Amino acid sequence: MGAAQSRKQVAPGALVRFVLCGGGVGIASSLAVAGLASWIPWVLANALITVVSTLLATELHARFTFGAGGRATCLQHAQSAGSAAAAYAVTCMAMLALHQLVAAPGAVLEQVVHLSASALAGAARFAVLRLVVFARGRSQVAGAGRATRPVPCASAPAVPVGLCRAA
Repeated sequence: MGAAQSRKQVAPGALVRFVLCGGGVGIASSLAVAGLASWIPWVLANALITVVSTLLATELHARFTFGAGGRATCLQHAQSAGSAAAAYAVTCMAMLALHQLVAAPGAVLEQVVHLSASALAGAARFAVLRLVVFARGRSQVAGAGRATRPVPCASAPAVPVGLCRAA
């Protein structure tokens, strides 16, 4: 009863924190993509900003959104990167579709399409991060027979990703 009750109490707060942290990073990223795309191709600008924003958002989600208790581990970064790659594909497909449908879309329309695709991908990312990447019960069950501790990426950069595990 206690675990189920605490999950119900945490879920709305986690969603609000996810929207604030992830949404804030997402809006800043969208503006950064638009600015960077004036110097380099849009797909490259989106890829670069996606990498930087994913690292930042994963740290914010580990520390604040899902209360993982500190820095994200290598495995959490890898799993988050997987969901970010899917989000990148969704935003690219949306922008490619826009450019197929509209010969010369304006910056406002591009922003609307990009932010809409990002919001859709963000909803899916919340589910993946909550249920897989930062799932609290999973690491206790999976790591019950292990005596090792999770290794934060920053403290052990030479540790292969396979040896890191979620906290």
